[in-house]
Amino acid sequence: MSAAAVQDIQSIQVTPLSAHIGAEIHGVDLTQKLDARQIAEIRAALLKWRVVFFREQFLTHEQHVAFSAQFGELTLGHPVFGHVDGYPEVYSISKYRKATRFEGQTLQRPWTGWHTDVTAALNPPWASILRGVTIPPYGGDTQWTNLVAAYQKLSAPLRGFVDGLRGLHRFTPPAGASGTEAFNKAVEQRTLVTEHPLVRVHPETGERALYVSPSFLKSIVGVSPRESQVLLELLWEHVTRPEFTVRFKWEAGSVAFWDNRATAHLAPTDIFDLEFDRQLYRTTLVGDVPVGPDGTQSVALEGSPVSAAAAVALN
Repeated sequence: MSAAAVQDIQSIQVTPLSAHIGAEIHGVDLTQKLDARQIAEIRAALLKWRVVFFREQFLTHEQHVAFSAQFGELTLGHPVFGHVDGYPEVYSISKYRKATRFEGQTLQRPWTGWHTDVTAALNPPWASILRGVTIPPYGGDTQWTNLVAAYQKLSAPLRGFVDGLRGLHRFTPPAGASGTEAFNKAVEQRTLVTEHPLVRVHPETGERALYVSPSFLKSIVGVSPRESQVLLELLWEHVTRPEFTVRFKWEAGSVAFWDNRATAHLAPTDIFDLEFDRQLYRTTLVGDVPVGPDGTQSVALEGSPVSAAAAVALN
């Protein structure tokens, strides 16, 4: 058999799931160390499809961390809520995360709950890697949207307008809601506030993405409150249009790996209407400081950058 044929056999298989975002990857065992070609192919698929999915990958915490580390430096599990005991890089996403659930109900809108991870930090993680362990037999799907496609589908005059705007991202409890005592204390100690460009230039592809995380972006800088509200609601409605999205049905052993620089996602809420348990675990990779079309970087107003897990764990 020729060397080229052997390479073809070893190559991963990428199956797109929608027009603009999402693909399943087959032909790779994430419990094992990947070779250079596999890493390059997975990264290429990620850059093209924004989020990639793997099935039947039954990883331990150690294997989850090892797989993630092949694509970058890992952060602490969560900049406020910490990590799984003994695994500073792993964050538990269980059905009942009381620290992030609130007793009060705020106004629900079509974009409520959509977010890009940790955009209130100066350097949000560039990628997130989530694995499913305990999955309900139905319900609990996660959705992602392609922020590059959303930007490209704006009219040319609106693209030119938003290119020059900046937004204020803040991590605090929703207005009027009451969190747990532990949550309120954590937020008080680690409030994160950053001014990011409204349009982010992707550092690897050069593409422009609408950097408008609905859960963290609070206002547009330099415009009136009413102008900010109307424009943000227009953009949030736009980025969550169904044609830009993919919906993923979890199974035990499923892994989702997404580019946090070009996507937003929506965690499920239907699981709270079901009696089934749900447990996933997430790692994130240290990101860079966003840059806008004019070359201007983001600016931190409160809080520290997202650091590597090892360094934070030692402090």
